[in-house]
Amino acid sequence: MTTDTEEPALTVDELAARAGVTVRTVRFYSTKGLLPPPVIGPRRVGQYGQEHLARLALIEELQHQGMTLSAIERYLQQLPPGLSAHDLAIHRAVVASWAPDAAEDVTREELERRAGRPLGEEELDRLAAMSVISRTPDSLRVDPALLRLGVQLLDVPIAQEAILAARTVLLEHSRAAARELSELLRATVREGESVTSVAAVKSLSAHMQPLVVQALLTTFQRSLKEELREWLKES
Repeated sequence: MTTDTEEPALTVDELAARAGVTVRTVRFYSTKGLLPPPVIGPRRVGQYGQEHLARLALIEELQHQGMTLSAIERYLQQLPPGLSAHDLAIHRAVVASWAPDAAEDVTREELERRAGRPLGEEELDRLAAMSVISRTPDSLRVDPALLRLGVQLLDVPIAQEAILAARTVLLEHSRAAARELSELLRATVREGESVTSVAAVKSLSAHMQPLVVQALLTTFQRSLKEELREWLKES
């Protein structure tokens, strides 16, 4: 696993502080194979990158979902090798989507602490356009599952108008897919039972949601790569 060259390397103490865990926890995860080993730098000091930080955030989210360390280990083993911090942040967002809405009210200082960088008014506007935050009269409301990914996207050279347009496209198509999948789930329950049961629909949805979200993510990534490939051919 390579480290992001855009960000300075972190010592184990800095990594633990940024991730909000103890150094002991970092070393424990490393011995369990949940974290890849650091790059050995000058003076034989271990150097950690943004992928380590993103993986720690993913582990934390999986724990919030109630997964045991053994289950987390199996989950991480199934991920493709060499994922970047950006890819891991997407996986974390997918995992967090399994849970109910967990938006939090935070101060500007707390938001910047979690983001790991100062945030100007223009950057706050971009985060709001991506639905990562929303403004209230007294504070900022943040979606923790999207924050890390949103902060990474701040450095992508795209206009806010384009972000809003992309968000509209994604919402329209995702809602259409959700409606069709809901109809499919209801039809499945009706075929198996003489009377449609609300409890049965909820149970089936709870089991299917993680699989459906992961399938949608994978399908979208592949479709986007194909579209970009075709676009580059035409350029």
